[in-house]
Amino acid sequence: MVTLAEVAQHAGVSASTVSYVLSGKRSISATTRQRVEQSIRELGYHPNAGARALAGKRSNIIALMVPLRTDMYVPVMMEIAIAVATTARTHGYDVLLLTGEEGPDAVRRVTGSGLADAMILMDVELEDERLPLLRGTDQPSVLIGLPADTTGLTCVDLDWSATGALCVEHLAGLGHRDIAVIGEAPAVYERHTGFAERTLDGLRSRARETGVRVLHRPCEGGYDALALTLARIFDERPGTTGFVVQNESAVEPLLALLRQQGRAVPEDVSVVAICPDQVAVQASVRLTSVAIPAQEMGRQAVEHLVAKLDGRGGDEVALLTPELTVRASSGPAPTAP
Repeated sequence: MVTLAEVAQHAGVSASTVSYVLSGKRSISATTRQRVEQSIRELGYHPNAGARALAGKRSNIIALMVPLRTDMYVPVMMEIAIAVATTARTHGYDVLLLTGEEGPDAVRRVTGSGLADAMILMDVELEDERLPLLRGTDQPSVLIGLPADTTGLTCVDLDWSATGALCVEHLAGLGHRDIAVIGEAPAVYERHTGFAERTLDGLRSRARETGVRVLHRPCEGGYDALALTLARIFDERPGTTGFVVQNESAVEPLLALLRQQGRAVPEDVSVVAICPDQVAVQASVRLTSVAIPAQEMGRQAVEHLVAKLDGRGGDEVALLTPELTVRASSGPAPTAP
């Protein structure tokens, strides 16, 4: 880790001058300040949290890394973040929210600066670039998400594979044999985001076991994109009678388009959504759904992290069991004319 003395040597100034540039406690000439700031950037220096660290004390801050991407449903991410913050506060910790798409650089910044005692990472990909850094540091961390290899990691997540399987089981039990999956935006699958990939694996695996045909189509969401996706689905599989939707922004456009086409829900077509309960119950047809336990995911992540900080916790994977609630959008498959 780069030290303040090394920055001073690189910039050709004293260590105290670097300290004054960082703290702003004393007037420094513009040219000297620029030289110091350039050295900081070139060397990748991160100011340490300082007196706390030198005294061997904790900062009592947890860093929460939650990249806010346009292709993700932000309300769920924020619900998790709020649960993390409120639970952390009960243990005497504050939360530092990092929302940029910095990847490994954000991990380096936190571990190298002493800004936080521990980290929680969200939006986890199967081959996440941040993981080697986590495994290489002594700083405690928890993932809200499940990578392909969980060795040396603590993870909390909904069991997305079981979630996908549960949706297929429900529709298969109602006699549906052709199911279409309207998924997240294409970029989510291109990044191999864990929750989306695992849901799809669970769907396909249980579909093979139950003799159900599954057609998966990613979708940006919104009316126009959904109209094109739906047209493709019925062109390829005109006998489709069941839909699984894992894309909150596609829910209402789908219901509207089915109505326009004269396809009644659930008499002609059944719809099962993977979404927050609020989305399911406020839809124009109350949706049969598997809820996303955002608050519980956030709460458990903090509990595991605090246990690690206190020397009580080890590496483990905690998967929450999915629950399907039957509402008005699913029913028996229509009989062939």
